[in-house]
Amino acid sequence: MHLIEVERKRQLPDNSSLRQRLTERGYREAGHLTEVDVYYSRPDVDYMKTVECLRIRKRDGFAEMTYKPPSNAATHSDTDVIAKRETNVTLGGPDQAAAANQLLAAIGMVELVRVEKARTIYRHPEHDDIIVAIDAVTDVGTFVETEVTAADTDAATIHLEEVETELGITDHPVVGLPYRDLVMAAAH
Repeated sequence: MHLIEVERKRQLPDNSSLRQRLTERGYREAGHLTEVDVYYSRPDVDYMKTVECLRIRKRDGFAEMTYKPPSNAATHSDTDVIAKRETNVTLGGPDQAAAANQLLAAIGMVELVRVEKARTIYRHPEHDDIIVAIDAVTDVGTFVETEVTAADTDAATIHLEEVETELGITDHPVVGLPYRDLVMAAAH
């Protein structure tokens, strides 16, 4: 059985009230990390148009390469809920991120942008399928990303909406663009 990540991102004007609400609801801080993502596209296919993702991610003691397939009506809903199957390859260590970047450049991939973010992850001890992340993205702002992992996309979407309601974030503007796109737009 393949699990699908169902997630939605919202702008977060005030993260202190959300942090308090997470604590009140039983969520605990599960980690704080800095991630640096380098995004790529093919020279013959514009991943900005197809809404594909190929990235090398590096963080404290860890590196991975991730591919997410193109977006379409089935993967990206009208309410900006995204449900895609990711392909992740864990690299041998953070020093391997540079080698992976060199490999992609050597085969002709085009570097799009570098995204740096400080992420605080929250988890609930009774709900392993939910992750709430508060992201401070350099040059762009602060966001909350709620993610539910499940085999059934429709049930996961309903559950995602319940979590957002419980956390009191449904009035925060939904952000349909990936951080990659937001950082690229801010640079121009």
